[in-house]
Amino acid sequence: MSILLAQNLSKRFGSIQALDQLELAIDKGVFFGLLGPNGAGKSTFMSVVTGFLTADSGNIQIDGETLDPSNSQQNRLVGFAPQNIALYKELSAEKNLQIFGKLFGLKGKELSRQIDYALEVAQLTDRRKSSVKAFSGGMKRRLNIAVALMHKPKILLCDEPTVGVDPQSRNAIFDTLLGLKSEGMTIVYSTHYMEEAERLCDEIGIIDAGKILRCGSPDSLLRELPRTNLITARASSLSPEQREAIEQFGEVMEQGAALQLKTPPEFKLSRFYQWTEEQGLDASEFQMEQPSLEALFLNLTGKDLRE
Repeated sequence: MSILLAQNLSKRFGSIQALDQLELAIDKGVFFGLLGPNGAGKSTFMSVVTGFLTADSGNIQIDGETLDPSNSQQNRLVGFAPQNIALYKELSAEKNLQIFGKLFGLKGKELSRQIDYALEVAQLTDRRKSSVKAFSGGMKRRLNIAVALMHKPKILLCDEPTVGVDPQSRNAIFDTLLGLKSEGMTIVYSTHYMEEAERLCDEIGIIDAGKILRCGSPDSLLRELPRTNLITARASSLSPEQREAIEQFGEVMEQGAALQLKTPPEFKLSRFYQWTEEQGLDASEFQMEQPSLEALFLNLTGKDLRE
C-alpha cells in the first residue's frame, strides 16, 4: 500500500496553475525523487502534503488516511526540510533541536535521545554546542534535516536540500539521506539536478507545470527514450575516406572540430567497433553519449531541465 497518495491534486495562485490534477503514489521505504525545473510545482506539492498550503481540489492520503492538517498524530508522520533554511542562527545546534522537539511535545529523556539521534544522523554531534551562524551552508542544510527528524516521522520531505552547497557538503547530505533510507524511512526528494536523482532515487516522478509526466525507476524511464546513440570523435582522427564510410552507420554531423554520428535503432555497436578495428582506428577516440533523464525531460516537454 502507498504511504503517500495524491489524487487529482490542484492548486492555483492567481493566474498560475501550480498543481494541475497531479496524481502520485509513493510506497513505503522508497527513496522517491521529484525531478523538474524551478517552478514545476515541487515545493507547492510538498507544502500541501505538510499542510502549510491547502489544495483547491483533490486529496492526499498519508499511511491510508486522508490528510487532515488539524490531526496532530498524522502531522507527526511527516518531516519537512524546506529549501529555505529554518533555523535560529544565534543559537547552538542543540538548542535549535530542543526548541523544535518541544514543539512536537517531546520532553525529558525522550527529547534528549532524539537530539542525540538527530545530531548523529546529520553528522553534527561534535558541533552540538556551536552557534549555527558559524556553520557552513552544508552544515546548516544537514541541521535543517535533523530538525525534520526530531518527531521520528515515517516520511521525510526534502525540498532542494543541496542548493548552494559545495560538493563535499553535498556528499555528506547524500550519506545522511541514504542512511535514513536504509533504516526504512520513506524519502521524497525534490531536485532539478538529474545526476542527483539518478544517484539517489529508487523511483522518480518527472514533474512539469504541476503535472507528473512520467513515474518509475531510472532504468524504466530511460527505456522510454528513442533508441538512438550519439557517438562523437575528433574529425581529424578520420581520413576523408573514413569520414565518408562512417555514414553507413547513421547520420553524420560536424560540430566544430568534432564529428558526431547519430545512429538508428537497429544500430549494432559490435559491428561499429569491428569496423574501427578494420580501419586501424583507436576505439578510445569514439565517445558514446548515454541516455539521460535530462534527455527524457527534453523529449517529454521540449524544454531543458535546467531552464
